[in-house]
Amino acid sequence: MESCSLAGRKAGDLKTGRERILLEKMMGDALLEGVNLTKAFGGLTAVRNLSFTVRKGQIKAIIGPNGAGKTTCLNLISGIFRPTSGEIKFKEKQVTRLSAHQRAYLGIGRTFQSIRLFTVGMTVLENVVAGRHIRTKIGLSSVLIRWSRASREFALATEEAIKWLDFVGLLPKAHLNVTELTFAEQRSLELARALASEPELLLLDELAAGLNEAEAEYAANRILRIRDALGITICLVEHNMNLVMNTADEILVLNYGQKLAGGMPEEIQNNEDVIRAYLGDKKYV
Repeated sequence: MESCSLAGRKAGDLKTGRERILLEKMMGDALLEGVNLTKAFGGLTAVRNLSFTVRKGQIKAIIGPNGAGKTTCLNLISGIFRPTSGEIKFKEKQVTRLSAHQRAYLGIGRTFQSIRLFTVGMTVLENVVAGRHIRTKIGLSSVLIRWSRASREFALATEEAIKWLDFVGLLPKAHLNVTELTFAEQRSLELARALASEPELLLLDELAAGLNEAEAEYAANRILRIRDALGITICLVEHNMNLVMNTADEILVLNYGQKLAGGMPEEIQNNEDVIRAYLGDKKYV
């Protein structure tokens, strides 16, 4: 009963060392590990000797000032970039040299800071179907042009897409063109497309960027629902500190590509080094 009551509390409410031990026990084994990661672009080192762990069932936030290396870190995890040195393990398997497509197949999904949707001549539904192609027996091009020999696969992909549109509240707009959606709805659509790939680890790159306060609060509730109802582990990069403090179990703080601090939300909020480098003296709830 004690662990059940703990699960219903926000991470920022956990104050005692005993409660922290209980939280760690509730989390699963390591799902993702970054070991001594460095990424250099010519003379610029965006990430330097960074190690971290994301555990099954966890919501882990990566925060820090602009240029701290946060999105580069997500790009290393998802396979868009390969590290200059270091390694990445996913489900205890070495994935450092695998492509983004191969990692998506293994169960790493993501959204992007700049929305990346198919907007020319494609509906909301078709965008999510396209995100489903990694789990079908046909290629993305076949999904997009609906080859007759792929009709059964397309039908199955459509069923799944409808489910995820319903999950994010966009089912009534399934047959609209993407350009007819509001900015917040496009954010939700990108999330639905990522969920359609059946990720075990979902990377969220500034999901609340461009959203107003009410929309950001809704996004925070949805993040918790994805973890709690779907069992999907989440690693997010975010500048909205209210969202971070109300969703994250653990926070990694980067500064100049290196780890500045790590810990639970309350620890990070009261860390003097983090306050000086990033947070200031504002308290988040």
